[in-house]
Amino acid sequence: MSTERKALSLQRLQEMHATGEKIAMLTCYDAAFASVLDEAGVDVLLVGDSLGMVLQGEASTVPVSLQDMVYHTRCVARGRRSAWVVGDLPFDSYQASTEEAWKSAAALVKAGAQMVKLEGGGWTAPLVRFLVERGIPVCAHLGLTPQTVTMLGGYKVQGRDEAAADKLRREARELVEAGAQMLVLEMVPAPLAAELTQSLGIPVIGIGAGVGTSGQVLVLHDMLDVTPGRRPRFVKNFMQGASSVQDAVRRYVAEVKAQTFPDNALHSY
Repeated sequence: MSTERKALSLQRLQEMHATGEKIAMLTCYDAAFASVLDEAGVDVLLVGDSLGMVLQGEASTVPVSLQDMVYHTRCVARGRRSAWVVGDLPFDSYQASTEEAWKSAAALVKAGAQMVKLEGGGWTAPLVRFLVERGIPVCAHLGLTPQTVTMLGGYKVQGRDEAAADKLRREARELVEAGAQMLVLEMVPAPLAAELTQSLGIPVIGIGAGVGTSGQVLVLHDMLDVTPGRRPRFVKNFMQGASSVQDAVRRYVAEVKAQTFPDNALHSY
């Protein structure tokens, strides 16, 4: 499939959001899977700091270093053809200053990322503006933010009450005004995520945020049923009934595009 489609661009992703064509995103950490996912029609490859948990066996994403992210971003960039590549800025690589954020983001871009992702709202808006004004596209991340999960009291749904929902709305608007060109919403109530998707004007990618977003993302190892232990509510095992990894990924893409995944009754809050 990747040989038949043009390379994804920010403009194309914006068009997909505007026309209602769903965006299929998956995490990816190496060249081989980058090729498989690209061929299966995945639109966006997220080199996530989730690699700390699924590849390195860490208890959280916090121990992941910038060097880890640069290495895996370079691997993914070598393996993809058409998909858009987003690289996570890991914990302790952008929090101290705009200058630190620039150096870290530039390292990921040099490794092959076409966009960088950072977590949190409020204090991050100036960082987003600083990076975007200097030519680095930014994807924001609100809701459940794994790098600061201890501050949130664990892996809990965010934005349930009106005060928390208003905070999410305000921070999302600030990030868009600062120049963020994509937003990931994690573990946010489906009605709130749909509302933000309609109002913000940029692609909103959900994970545990319902079917009303511009697209979906899952951790690759979760949707392939490789990750040990209990799965989050929003995960679906696409290997069940699939003939191969490639088939499972194609099924994921097809269900995201057809809006049959996620099922709000099963996978959302």
